[in-house]
Amino acid sequence: MVLLENDSFLTELTRLFQRCRTSGSVVITLKKYDGRTKPVPRKGHSESFEPADNKCLLRASDGKKKISTVVSTKEVIKFQMAYSNLLRAHMDGLKKKDKKSKSKKTKATQ
Repeated sequence: MVLLENDSFLTELTRLFQRCRTSGSVVITLKKYDGRTKPVPRKGHSESFEPADNKCLLRASDGKKKISTVVSTKEVIKFQMAYSNLLRAHMDGLKKKDKKSKSKKTKATQ
């Protein structure tokens, strides 16, 4: 997995979306990141770790290529605006969900 800066992450994410436009999918995950690179120690060890500030870890993958970035508290608003514009621009190829007919629903409930 490649850890990128925020701007380069957005450009690479754009490339991932363009590559997967006709077939394939892009998986994006977001989670809280406290800066740890090692697992949490067991109860016997009293090693306290205090994160300096809250951060978010974003990961994106198309199955072949994985990219990630860490967004700090100061850059959240700027990154969120650019990220939302990117998602709006590339979510036009979604398939509509098939609606089931009402007759199947009434048969199932009876």
